[in-house]
Amino acid sequence: MKRKLKWKLKWLRLSPPQFLVAGFSAIILTGAFLLMLPIASESGEGLGFMDALFTATSATCVTGLVVVDTETFFSTFGEIVIMCMIQVGGLGFMTMATLIALVLKRRISLKDRLILQEAMNQTAMEGIVRLIRRVLLYSLYIEGVAVIIYTARWAFDMPLGKAAYFAVFHAISLFNNAGFDLFGDFRSLTGYVSDPFVNLTSLFLIISGGIGFIVMSEIVDYKTRRKLSLHSKVVLSMTGALIVIGTVIIFIFEFTNVKTLGALGWDGKLWGSLFQSVTPRTAGANTLNIPDLRQATQFFIIILMFIGASPGSAGGGIKTTTFTIMIGAVISMIRGRDDIVLFRHRLAQERIFKALTVSLLALLFIVAVAMVLSTTEDASFLAILFETASAFSTVGLSMGLTPELSLLGKVLITVTMFAGRVGLLTLVFALGPKKGKELYRYPEGKMIIG
Repeated sequence: MKRKLKWKLKWLRLSPPQFLVAGFSAIILTGAFLLMLPIASESGEGLGFMDALFTATSATCVTGLVVVDTETFFSTFGEIVIMCMIQVGGLGFMTMATLIALVLKRRISLKDRLILQEAMNQTAMEGIVRLIRRVLLYSLYIEGVAVIIYTARWAFDMPLGKAAYFAVFHAISLFNNAGFDLFGDFRSLTGYVSDPFVNLTSLFLIISGGIGFIVMSEIVDYKTRRKLSLHSKVVLSMTGALIVIGTVIIFIFEFTNVKTLGALGWDGKLWGSLFQSVTPRTAGANTLNIPDLRQATQFFIIILMFIGASPGSAGGGIKTTTFTIMIGAVISMIRGRDDIVLFRHRLAQERIFKALTVSLLALLFIVAVAMVLSTTEDASFLAILFETASAFSTVGLSMGLTPELSLLGKVLITVTMFAGRVGLLTLVFALGPKKGKELYRYPEGKMIIG
């Protein structure tokens, strides 16, 4: 009894970052165990531990990279397990725990609120439970609408029951920016490259799931409040800019490529360019075959994946706000200004340091993993870099390397997906020593730069 109480007290003493790392790890291990069961596969043989762990990590971290084809290998039970992990991983396990607590009318403690604040990447605890309620409500509403549209469209291609099942799976997968699909042979949505219904519904799911729940909440309240926060303005403007720029660049690069846009009509070219501009922002679905893209397009997609989605969403990457701050720092330096000003607001130095830290850590992590993989895998460096960036940014787009990974390659990509979803800073705070107060400051020094 004493041991049990001691373990419980130790668990309660975990910091919010440590709690998040432990929680995600527990979900992944549980999912891996379920995917190893014979009932989870069509053949009844089950999945090996490493492949099960890889798939569970990919689903919980809403990535979408797969070592086996989801539709042909897994049974309905296995697919439902993956779908549940996507939903829990996308919304966050603390969000789901809060839902259960609210249903049971349990009080949300201060520690719970601190963990929720860390999980939702918020700067304050104020209104965090109200935000969680909205997250759940908006998620169910958006996914529900998408299920109806998908079901109506796919009922023309398959039996109604199967169409409804496909609709639920893909609505959850795309809203949570996961990228898992049930169309088989690693095809994703390539069969619907020119279909306006599938494209519009999928794009709406990806973008709404990627802008973040804070932004979504402010958009809904805009009619009454008539204003947006600086965060929402930055997210919406940068998201729009990246979509437009990405669409134009992909359209230009792939216009004459007969393996991608070159073989399509004008509507297919436009839909394909738009979809492939949006999906690298951590969605993982694709309507163009990634290995058939030109190298310039593939490298450009790596850049889009590195930027990723927005804070407080299911997406990964360094985030649109971080990228905006970095661009703002460059512009301010060129103009000779001391402050970064966005929408008539000056940014605190702490935000700038954090953006720089996040960007540099992410870049160094991706480069380090890619360098190691280049010695263990028999593939081009571009393919390895693409897969690494896709894993870290929890995107799920693949050039076909993932199913061919060695055991060490699978371990590295699994760790990369986990680090990308939880966040490198969260991992550092969780595993590193507690921050102490500085008792003194060193004298200021000067050094030459550039």
